Amino acid sequence: MTDSFDREKARAAAWFRDLRDQIVAAFEGLEDSHAEGPFADEPPARFEVKQTRRVSEDGSDAGGGLMSVMRGGRVFEKVGVNVSTVYGQLGERAQAAMMARKGLPGMKDDPRFWASGISLVAHMRNPHVPAVHMNTRMFWTPHAWWFGGGSDLNPCIEYAEDTAHFHATQKAHLDPHGAGHYPRLKAWADEYFYIPHRKRARGVGGIFMDDYCTGDWEADFALTQDIGRAFLPAFLPLVEKRRGHSFSEADRDTQLIYRGQYAEYNLVYDRGTKFGLETGHDPEAVLMSLPPLAKWP
Repeated sequence: MTDSFDREKARAAAWFRDLRDQIVAAFEGLEDSHAEGPFADEPPARFEVKQTRRVSEDGSDAGGGLMSVMRGGRVFEKVGVNVSTVYGQLGERAQAAMMARKGLPGMKDDPRFWASGISLVAHMRNPHVPAVHMNTRMFWTPHAWWFGGGSDLNPCIEYAEDTAHFHATQKAHLDPHGAGHYPRLKAWADEYFYIPHRKRARGVGGIFMDDYCTGDWEADFALTQDIGRAFLPAFLPLVEKRRGHSFSEADRDTQLIYRGQYAEYNLVYDRGTKFGLETGHDPEAVLMSLPPLAKWP
């Protein structure tokens, strides 16, 4: 596999950036439209945007992206929407992990890589509004390429109808690619977003895939795009329905304890966090997923 993939890489990176722009606009729109209920008398928040830069071990440029974070809003306590495109050579630990996962012995001789994607985590002001995570990405090496990503819902106070809507919307976006995709990606999410030391799921699931490559780049990219397109219609109606609910101190306490377990998962088990830190990406961008406040009982 050679650099003939330059066109595909450019298309993927542009798609992730466009999805980022749509989500940022929609989230700021939620801040503007929140007119009743808790925090409605506060000013709407806006994203702070910062360019990120990755530097290789020899000091040369190795890509970067945009980190967009909104804090202390009417609806969002903290939300980050990051896009990045990074490249360079994988270090020895990353090479070993890649060879173990993908069976790519050529990585040792040619450890070049390119990766682009969008990553989002939202922690909400109102405990009745679920936290949410979404990411999609493309990874390339001279030896193989693949896609990954998905989205999952993380309520501290669960509403069965919200969970049903989130999953039904994702299924509707995946079914045109084949009836088997949704159940397989749902099961994959259930397995991946699990906290072993707590013996419980991180949330109520969603869809997830990793190392996904059928050999048909156009088909795999189209599936990845629809995973991204499913996010806003799956999540926005839940925010609009729950953001005006009143809540108690006990509800807030439940939210903070839940966030502690969310942080445990991201720091101990999440592969994206580990990869970002091991490959030298901006640690503030990598750790953007952590909540602004959390507690442990």
